[in-house]
Amino acid sequence: MATLDRQATTLALAHALSAAERGLAVIPLSRAKLPALRSPHRAGPDPVGPPCRGECGRFGHGVHDASTDPARIRAMFAAAPWATGYGIACGLPPHHLIGIDLDVKTGTDAPAALRELALRHLFTIPPTVVVLTPSGGRHLWLRGRPGVVVPNSAGRLAPGIDVRGAGGYLVGPGSRTDHGVYAASSGSAHLAPAACPPALLRLLLPPPRRHSTASPAAGGHGQGLVQFVLAAHQGQRNTRLFWAACRAYEDGIGAALVDPLVEAARATGLSEREARTTIASAERMTAYRRNA
Repeated sequence: MATLDRQATTLALAHALSAAERGLAVIPLSRAKLPALRSPHRAGPDPVGPPCRGECGRFGHGVHDASTDPARIRAMFAAAPWATGYGIACGLPPHHLIGIDLDVKTGTDAPAALRELALRHLFTIPPTVVVLTPSGGRHLWLRGRPGVVVPNSAGRLAPGIDVRGAGGYLVGPGSRTDHGVYAASSGSAHLAPAACPPALLRLLLPPPRRHSTASPAAGGHGQGLVQFVLAAHQGQRNTRLFWAACRAYEDGIGAALVDPLVEAARATGLSEREARTTIASAERMTAYRRNA
């Protein structure tokens, strides 16, 4: 068993390094499909400061450790010699990966549910990477858009369809788990993640909130969104800015908050160009959703 585990670890590292060459950030996984490295903060987080997402420089922060650097990947696997698989972080550049998990364990026909959604909302799934799971399910890999944050969800699209987005990860092909091996389908191993159809991307985002009739100058909602951006630390600046800008446009105060949000984003370390690009993306996305 020990020899088999060492072989599985060696293969997982090789597959992880290959994925990293394609721009996919990876972490080692255990046979249970969980991050293989335990948190260095097991005694409890700092009660004063924000949760550590890798700023301490040590391994053990789950998907926040994900990297495309071969030296760092080798170091993570060396620290977790029991790892038999690897996870691919979603939502990160250059692919901004989105995973559509079609489950078969729930007793529902997830592929049929996805086809029904496609017919109802007039989109087609383009040829893309398909990973076959040991249980008989499938993971579809799709490419997202810069500045558009797709959240994780379970069953929100339809029963049996889970979504892996920002902060989530997909088990990479070649990983060995307690239930078997994940493998790329024979017809998709050579493909890159295809662009997510715009109609499907709209469905993957949280539903817009109802518009507020309050004036941004009179109420505290706009200032609250600005403060939300100001509270961001490295690793979540774009995510917070995009979320705040979406809320602002949904509430009809987006145009009035552009400059305050840009200034708040610059205070967290983003450039003005990055900030305005993210806000413009939020404006386009909320417009798509209103017109869907």
